[in-house]
Order: sequence, then structure tokens, then C-alpha cells
Amino acid sequence: MRVAVAADHAGFPLKEQVMEVIRNAGHEVVDCGPDHVIPGDDYPDYAQKVAMAIRERQADRGVLVCGSGVGASVAANKFPGIRAALCHDTFSAHQGVEDDSMNILCLGARVVGPSLASELVETFLRARFSEAERHARRLAKVISFENARG
Repeated sequence: MRVAVAADHAGFPLKEQVMEVIRNAGHEVVDCGPDHVIPGDDYPDYAQKVAMAIRERQADRGVLVCGSGVGASVAANKFPGIRAALCHDTFSAHQGVEDDSMNILCLGARVVGPSLASELVETFLRARFSEAERHARRLAKVISFENARG
């Protein structure tokens, strides 16, 4: 699996660790930046980069890290085909994929510590969409919202 990763200035300290976890799990990292701390940079720019990597099939999933994880999640969800969620627990990290086909995990570097962040990324990467009829039906409804005009 190819996993796009990006972080703003607040998330940058956790970004290298996230990429290491992804590589150790046998996946390819698509580094969407930055390669150094850029004071005052904006999380929406990185959310866009990860979302576009997924939309353009350069990556299968993504991980975004900002201070709280909330801003990255809000920004990423503005892109059609993106289902991003902020997770602070392993249940949500796997259930979001299994039931809702979540394709971007958002983390708050100021909220979760390094150990929990590693667990969340590992759990997210292991999870697969269940394809259960009720989940497929619900996902189709969510996708229909993106396709609705007005």
C-alpha cells in the first residue's frame, strides 16, 4: 500500500515517526511535505496535498498530522472521494476503515503521544473496508452527498 503523509509545523515532530511506522509495516511512504519545520505554515495546504495524492492514485491512503488533528480533518474532507477522520483511539482507527471506508487518518500531535500515534497508524493500516451490505449502503449515501448539486 502507498500511504501519503504530511504535517504542518505543529505536526512535523511526529511526521518522521509516522513515516517510520508505515515503512516498518511494509508499506511505501509518499512524502507530501514538508521536509523541515516551516513556522506558521498552513495545515490546509498539506491536507490538499495528501487528498490529491489519493485522488490522483499516487497513494491508497493518507495520514495527516497537525496540532489538534481537527483542522487537517476538516480541510481534507472538502475533497470529493476523501473520508478523513481524527482518531484518538484504536477502535476508531480500525472501525473508521472497516465501516466507513476512511482513507485518511488525522492525528493531533499536541493530543496523542508518540506511542499512541504509532498504534493508531498500525491499526489504520491493518484495517480493510468490510464490504458488508449495510456499510456499502451507507457509504453510497455519503458518496451521493458529494455528487449532489446545490
